[in-house]
Amino acid sequence: MHEATKKGDFLHRPDVVELAPDLYLIQGKNKARFPFCNAFLITGNENVLIDTGVGVVRLRELDDSLRIDKVIISHPHPDHISGFKVLKDRPLMLPAETPDSVKDLVELGTRFMGSREDGMVWAEYAKTSLGLEPLRDSDGRFGDGDVLDFGSVRLEAIRAPGHLHDHYCFFDHCSKTLLTTDIDFTSFGPWYGNPECEIAPFQESIRKIMDLPYLRACSSHKPPIEGDATNEFTAFLDMFKQQRRRILHLCDPQATIEQMVCISPFYGNKLNDKRLQVIFEKNMIMKNLEILMRDGRIEQKSGFYRMVR
Repeated sequence: MHEATKKGDFLHRPDVVELAPDLYLIQGKNKARFPFCNAFLITGNENVLIDTGVGVVRLRELDDSLRIDKVIISHPHPDHISGFKVLKDRPLMLPAETPDSVKDLVELGTRFMGSREDGMVWAEYAKTSLGLEPLRDSDGRFGDGDVLDFGSVRLEAIRAPGHLHDHYCFFDHCSKTLLTTDIDFTSFGPWYGNPECEIAPFQESIRKIMDLPYLRACSSHKPPIEGDATNEFTAFLDMFKQQRRRILHLCDPQATIEQMVCISPFYGNKLNDKRLQVIFEKNMIMKNLEILMRDGRIEQKSGFYRMVR
């Protein structure tokens, strides 16, 4: 098949959305629900892919049709790097803040879980359930405010910590397209289950991103939003309050952290790997308890958390 025809065929698939000239959203498998995510394709001076979690089959079909020249990773959560093994021989760009732990699954798991013991559990899950392989040394780094110029697409890299220290969004100055990555507008709400995640910086990042002069907003786990996405950003921000109210309710009359984790206010006990669920639940619950205690809404006594009357 002629190369131009192959390229045209792929870009007209129903799981591909043209966002602007030379800029496309490739929908992740299973509607981009975890452990998959949307990827963003640039076809200007070269074929560049942002994130590789669309699914291995879809990624291979994309590469067979267009031949990806370069890979950019927005942040190293497993759903964003899972397909890199398909493109591991291509130039790789990582955030400036991403540590070398991405080159070893146990080290990466230790970062995400808080201890080496739990990191080994995460690594086992990532390898056996997600087919994850570690990344390698990058061929380049980008930092906050850097502009990645691909001709018809000029992406400004915008660091947006809170979800992860090295979490990035991107803004195309040519088409005013905003790639919000894991400021993702999902019904689960903001996710901050790793030890390094922080609620206040996450909220600040959302406010910073939503103030950009965008014409469309595209996340890693939902369809694109054309035009003003203020309602979606505001609803996503409001979910922090909803999550905190959920935790506050568990403190009436009182509960231990272990009891709250068993109730599973975030996952509803639906995560397949219960070992990971317990750790993520505890991290997210504790971050809310810290805020509630600081605000004088709850108190801790003898291992129990209870509302202040």
